[in-house]
Amino acid sequence: MAAALLIPCTCFASPLTDALGQCLADNTTGKDRKNLAKWIFVGIAAHPEMKPIAAAAPKSVETAQRTAAELFTKLIGTSCVKEMRVVIKAEGADGARVAFEYLGKIAMQELMGNKEVSATIGGVERFIDQSKLDSVLRPK
Repeated sequence: MAAALLIPCTCFASPLTDALGQCLADNTTGKDRKNLAKWIFVGIAAHPEMKPIAAAAPKSVETAQRTAAELFTKLIGTSCVKEMRVVIKAEGADGARVAFEYLGKIAMQELMGNKEVSATIGGVERFIDQSKLDSVLRPK
């Protein structure tokens, strides 16, 4: 179930997955969502092309994994039991994946709201050839 946050899905939300997603969101704090983002980050940092720019120390990886596992255990085993059972019965793992993707999006929003992150992401604008984009986006 934890891998659902990292596996793309072309699934669509239903009222059941929406309810589970809302339960997951309602039962996490800002700190929980930042910890979830750390787990996602160390997962991405393990990719061979990412290692040179974002290597994570083994202890940091293990800490992120343990913290995420505790959060998943709490959410699935305690906080959102009813909603999870309904989704699994009706929609299987894909339904749960959609709900966890919603939680992952919220976790990323938690980070993207930081002004330093926004500035770094926005820094790409310095290198965009605006005239090329304008010729496509604003045809004459």
